[in-house]
Amino acid sequence: NSFSSTLTKLTINVNSFDDCLYLFNGCLKSLSTLISRIKKITRSLSEIDNTKKLLKLKHFSLAIDFYTSCYDTEVVPLLRRMLNLEELTLFLSVVRSKSTYIDGNQLYDKVLNYMSQLNKFIFNIHTRIMNDFIINNNIKIDLPSNDDIRNSFIKRGFKSIDTCADDKLINNRGNCHVYSLPYQFNEFLFMNSCFQGGKFDKVRLLTMFDIRPFEHELFKIISQDFPFLQQLHICNNHRQINEHHHSSTLITFNYLFKLHLYAVHKDYVIQFLSDKNTRLPCLTNLIIEYKTLVAVTNNFTNDATRLNCSKIKYLVTYEPFVRSQNFVAYFPSL
Repeated sequence: NSFSSTLTKLTINVNSFDDCLYLFNGCLKSLSTLISRIKKITRSLSEIDNTKKLLKLKHFSLAIDFYTSCYDTEVVPLLRRMLNLEELTLFLSVVRSKSTYIDGNQLYDKVLNYMSQLNKFIFNIHTRIMNDFIINNNIKIDLPSNDDIRNSFIKRGFKSIDTCADDKLINNRGNCHVYSLPYQFNEFLFMNSCFQGGKFDKVRLLTMFDIRPFEHELFKIISQDFPFLQQLHICNNHRQINEHHHSSTLITFNYLFKLHLYAVHKDYVIQFLSDKNTRLPCLTNLIIEYKTLVAVTNNFTNDATRLNCSKIKYLVTYEPFVRSQNFVAYFPSL
């Protein structure tokens, strides 16, 4: 129809990679800008040709919500079709089991080398190595250092970048974040404890995951470097080690209104709900296990956690419970 034949710019959220491929199947003949967000990228089940060149496309943005193990088999072939691309934005979390982190050398050799017109590249690429399920455990993965990763981008002409990466596997796992500067995204997903800091004024949502503890000092750095953070999701069931640091420095998240602490060690609940550790003046949404909430608040009598709970309007526990008198008094805004 006339709409599809004249449309030049499209911003769209889709569920699957196949949905994205359909957009390049010839129906949008004039499309020059596509800003796409995909919920999850898995192996394509369609018969769409993912090799036909997309010569009219000038600007492409791809963001995904979850990890994908199909970066090399699905994403890279799609990007190689964009020979005349001038601007590229990537926000990706990639799982690998037999190869190392995505760095500047890999990006150039597999993708950017095919885009001779590219003049703007904005990215946040997270690689997670998971080789604990490999049958042949003799496979050795050499992880590059932060300097190695940084230099791999610099030598390709990308000087304004930063990285935080594990330089060795821990329990057969390693993580690397590499991103262009200044940081342009409103999310930072799957941060781990190797994070060293930076400037993230645009970030409103942060998710954190690790098999090592998140210490008080890390949350202090986050409160300073993510000054406008609104939502925080923590996934970590390992207890904190440096508990004695809690009372020394009070942390404040001035704009944080949603806190996800479900299935975490109770140390992180104490870290955030105790006003001796953290101040949360805008906290209205809390997601937490009920039994942990009962334990940390001492059955809703602990004065140290009362203030940060006083403005909560939405409490999610994923389990039924009976509201006691103490509970009602503890959460007056519910």
